Amino acid sequence: MKFQDLLTYQKSFSLAMKIFEITKLFPKEEMYSLTDQIRRSSRSVPANIAEAYRKRVYPKSFYSKLTDSDAENSETQVWLEFALKCNYINESTYNELLNDSNEVGKLINYMILNPQKFGVTI
Repeated sequence: MKFQDLLTYQKSFSLAMKIFEITKLFPKEEMYSLTDQIRRSSRSVPANIAEAYRKRVYPKSFYSKLTDSDAENSETQVWLEFALKCNYINESTYNELLNDSNEVGKLINYMILNPQKFGVTI
């Protein structure tokens, strides 16, 4: 199986792409601050999932990369909250993206709690 086949990867990649499209509408003065931050943290989630999957023969590395992914997902939620409070996104968009992010977090947690299902031998 390829890491691209993982539901966790697919959903986190999809979220990162939604965020990319939405942030195109952010004010230009946010380009090197909020826009950059939220894009980087959201893209880091699937990247760390891919790395975790490739490092699954090393359990500690697998866990480490997944916890990095979870942390980046949490950071993305913070930036989404800033975007809402700055009126760059509306509450409906915020709730949709937050729900997607929470789902990704649950999937990451599932991987952490069930490493054997992903080829990790303990």
